[in-house]
Amino acid sequence: MTINIELLPVTLVKTAVDQEKTDLNTLPSVTVVEIVGDIDTNTAPLAQEQILPLAQPETRMILEMTNVPYMSSAGLRMLLSLYRQLSAKGGQIILVGLSEEIQDTMSMTGFLDFFQTRNSLEEALEAFNVKVKVKGT
Repeated sequence: MTINIELLPVTLVKTAVDQEKTDLNTLPSVTVVEIVGDIDTNTAPLAQEQILPLAQPETRMILEMTNVPYMSSAGLRMLLSLYRQLSAKGGQIILVGLSEEIQDTMSMTGFLDFFQTRNSLEEALEAFNVKVKVKGT
């Protein structure tokens, strides 16, 4: 299993309806964590060790899981722990690219009720109401 962590600089997409809400939500970045490989009893502690410290106050996190073919109950516990830490600190998390098997498992166990899910990184950024800043040349 490998974990790639990227901090995306973003701009908020403001609309008249969301003006008050976005004024309170002025973080200039979204943390994107890509996990590649199985999350099981052996790898979940490493994932937890690397990802949980990223759960800082008001963090907006996208967990890219397109390349996670299998997740055991240890992985589910890690996700729930991450969700609880982020929620307690006013943060948000979106899971991206869940396989059908993982999504079914999370649905049957009730874990899916805690998370927003999207099919792509672009959809997740849109859900956070942000656009990625493009660096000038």
